[in-house]
Amino acid sequence: MRFFFRSRQFKIILAVTAALIAVSAACIIAGGRMSPQSDILGTITAPFRSLATKISNGVSEFVAIYTEGEELSLKNAELESEIAELRKKLADYEQVTSENEFYKDYLEIKDSNPSFRFAAATLISRDKEDPNMGFVINKGTVSGISANDPVITDAGLVGFVSEAGLTTSKVVTILSAELTAGALDNRTNDSGILSGSVELAADGLTKFYNLSRSCNIAVGDYVVTSGEGIFPAGLLIGTIQSIGSDKYNTSIYADIKPFVNFEELKSVMVITDFEGQGGLMPENGG
Repeated sequence: MRFFFRSRQFKIILAVTAALIAVSAACIIAGGRMSPQSDILGTITAPFRSLATKISNGVSEFVAIYTEGEELSLKNAELESEIAELRKKLADYEQVTSENEFYKDYLEIKDSNPSFRFAAATLISRDKEDPNMGFVINKGTVSGISANDPVITDAGLVGFVSEAGLTTSKVVTILSAELTAGALDNRTNDSGILSGSVELAADGLTKFYNLSRSCNIAVGDYVVTSGEGIFPAGLLIGTIQSIGSDKYNTSIYADIKPFVNFEELKSVMVITDFEGQGGLMPENGG
């Protein structure tokens, strides 16, 4: 409000009002000195007196409205500040809750696999041109991460670290042909090799191949890591969606739908150490 009283507009209004009030007062005094019979001046000044009264009332109303408006603006600014603070607290709460759930899931994995050592990481960028949904995380060698370390979520296997820098690392997913891993049908124990392809990656699938023609796998079976290669045994991979035979009709393969939703992936765990770590990937024959 103090800025309004210093403004040029207020000074103009004040000057006009003062002038009209002065004219009205002069006319009233002049009219008071004349005889009652000579009311010509009173008649002439009546409109000025009425106009001065209206302007005076208008200015008062304008000032009142301006004052109320400024007070409302200040209150709105205060409320917006409070809302922003509440939103920040809510975001912090949701983050803490999410992190608690995140670590709870991995504590359960840790309980089942006491030799595992983890490094929690967050996705910081994706390669939009990569059909295999590869990404970069915010942890590297200073956090104990090395090339070929397995990357997982509570849902299952994500992939492996292909390159490790000091503070960031690149991750290749199980949708990629760069990844090969020994795998098992969790129900029948039939073994094969897991690897991706560009064609399957477009549908969010990967491939479980090199299976014996006498295998008993079925659609809906779970596929897990066998422990051959760079991954520990027993990590969930996905479910069998369809089954076929290779072009030479000598082995069976299956298309796998991963348990991990790569499009919604935000946080992962890198297994930096586990019993038996250091194995080589199976040869990719798919």
